[in-house]
Amino acid sequence: MKEFEINILSEYDNVAKVNDDIREILEDNSVEPHILNAFQICIMESINNIIKHAYKEQKDKTICVKLKLDNKLIEMEIVDEGEANNNFVIPDLDFDPKDINNLPESGMGLYIMKQLMDELTYNRKNGKNHFILKKWLY
Repeated sequence: MKEFEINILSEYDNVAKVNDDIREILEDNSVEPHILNAFQICIMESINNIIKHAYKEQKDKTICVKLKLDNKLIEMEIVDEGEANNNFVIPDLDFDPKDINNLPESGMGLYIMKQLMDELTYNRKNGKNHFILKKWLY
């Protein structure tokens, strides 16, 4: 299994950097474009949420992205030391996509990630948040 680790500070400008780094790693390992794109969406959503909610937009905090991959699985773990997510619930959204005037304005991030990944888990240990996303390669 190949392992990579990328550390950034909690600034919105760094989200694109980590996204580019992960994209390069996945491309170098011949990951299919649709899976690569799914991870990029999840990285953007996850890290933006960490900056906004866990770190309350403090710019000097660390976010660590760990990536593990082999020919069967890609696992990404995002670790931060911000506030705990005491309400980690993946919603089943019930809305009419044709009714654009009444689409949910927020709270869709975890729902979207659930659709893109095979497994999402969150836990807090030793003062750190661990958000793990898994995609099985068949």
